[in-house]
Amino acid sequence: MSWLEFAVAVAIAIGLLGIVVPILPGGLLILGAILVWATELGERTGWIVFGVAALLTLLGAVAKYAVPGRRLKEIGIPSSTQWTGVALGLIGFFVIPVIGLFLGFVLGVYLAERRRVGAAAGASTKAALHAVGLSIVIELVAGTLAAGCWVIGVALT
Repeated sequence: MSWLEFAVAVAIAIGLLGIVVPILPGGLLILGAILVWATELGERTGWIVFGVAALLTLLGAVAKYAVPGRRLKEIGIPSSTQWTGVALGLIGFFVIPVIGLFLGFVLGVYLAERRRVGAAAGASTKAALHAVGLSIVIELVAGTLAAGCWVIGVALT
């Protein structure tokens, strides 16, 4: 294993950790590491691996918002509640590093639903927690598949 492959492997591992504990943009870190590897490799295999990894990362990024959002709509949580969660999640991200994004999203959903349905807001909040978990799992699967493509690419070169 070359120093570059080692550095890329470390960056991918940090990216996967960044998906679970959102300190860093995990998917972008994984994709960036694979891009550096493909650029340095300078061969067709590297660019094919990068292309597949980019596609997987893009699909994961779309699905991590679309699938949980659709599930929340199916159970009757309106878009306005979801957007309130997103807004407080973004604020939470800067106020409480690492977990503020999740706490803010859940708090935003709870407050919006508390205003909308009163005491029944607990069920909506539980659904929001499930949506957050599903979002993490989707992005983690996409990142793991992209990392797996890179491992295959390294084995082929």
